[in-house]
Amino acid sequence: MPATIEQLGPQHTDALRSFLAKDSTHNIYLLGLFEEFGIVPHAGRARFAFHGRLDGKNLTAALFVGGDGGLVVPSASDPAFISELAESLTSQVRLQATLGEKPVVDALIRILGNNAKPRLSRVQRLFAVSADDLGPFTNPTLRLAKEEDLPRLMPLALGAVRELMERDPQTEDPSGYEARVLQRVRGRRTYVLEENGTLIFKVDIGSRSQHGAELEGLYTLPQERHKGHATLCLGQICRHLLSSLPRLVLRVDEKDESTARIARKVGFLAGRVHRLVLLD
Repeated sequence: MPATIEQLGPQHTDALRSFLAKDSTHNIYLLGLFEEFGIVPHAGRARFAFHGRLDGKNLTAALFVGGDGGLVVPSASDPAFISELAESLTSQVRLQATLGEKPVVDALIRILGNNAKPRLSRVQRLFAVSADDLGPFTNPTLRLAKEEDLPRLMPLALGAVRELMERDPQTEDPSGYEARVLQRVRGRRTYVLEENGTLIFKVDIGSRSQHGAELEGLYTLPQERHKGHATLCLGQICRHLLSSLPRLVLRVDEKDESTARIARKVGFLAGRVHRLVLLD
């Protein structure tokens, strides 16, 4: 019986959850989207869809599509299966951003990228850690960011994007970016380290579900680097979150040896190669 391609609906909820949980480490971003937004949009929410490849009743690949392709996230699956899904969406999706395992993302770019030139392409390694892997690194002064921290937090948030993504959100969308930073703070997803009245380090919790969470946006002020802040704070946030979650992941650019060393020191183990792409 040939495989079928379908847009997933409420009747597929259990199947999608079970399928993604089989490789929860490499599907952690998708699991967070699924748990936060559901399998179909609620009234008044931005448009998105999950598409699936099914062999009979068994889900073998899944693809999240935000809007018309503003964000496309594949499951950790056989690239040939994801290619089948992408081929079915060529008339509906104009890919603008995607992240996931590199062979799968490469296939999505080839099929849905419309020959657009990447304005950002990052080959990354997915690092993962569980409570049993953690080293002895802690800093109990790391704390949740508060709304009143926003003026002092913005330089770190902007610095992280400029350094890690080679973009300047202050020029692209200044008010929109500040609103997103504030939203993360209100959602209790940003932690900061303060010394002598100055915020010198921050880290964000990105996608999160019962299966784990992804850490992102690690950033230390340049003048405060090489003092151990990132190691101690990364160890602290991991210890805090892993008291209630089974695992954490962190994407590290293949060229970023400094962050990779910090991650390994804290206890993270390197996993498979991923890729992040933004298209013009």
